[in-house]
Amino acid sequence: MFTHAIQLRVRYAETDQMGYVYYGNYATYLEVARVETMRAFGISYKALEDEGMMMPVLEYKTKYIRPAKYDDLLTVTIFIKSMPTARILFEYEIKNEAGVLLNVAETTLVFIDMNTNRPCAVPDNFKNMLQKHFNNE
Repeated sequence: MFTHAIQLRVRYAETDQMGYVYYGNYATYLEVARVETMRAFGISYKALEDEGMMMPVLEYKTKYIRPAKYDDLLTVTIFIKSMPTARILFEYEIKNEAGVLLNVAETTLVFIDMNTNRPCAVPDNFKNMLQKHFNNE
């Protein structure tokens, strides 16, 4: 299993009239965490695109447990629990500074060859960077 965490500060513009994070902003937080997680294991999303590979979101699930508020420092933790094939599942937890769980989510992304616009196997460099975290697979 691969795990990575990032921190984000809730900005005023991301909140609604009640001072809570507007629900649509959680998807952005997950995307930021996903891109930074990929960078942490040595692959940038831009480099994948330059090599002719894209990773659109196929499915997005989220559960709002408690609201995040203006100026909260959030920790977004990503879990990749299995080696990807043509798809990769990212699981997320978002907690506030007190460690209170605010949100859980999942996104499934699919590897697409930009030349054919068809799903394809996970790129070898991507697989090689993750492999050490999955000794039994």
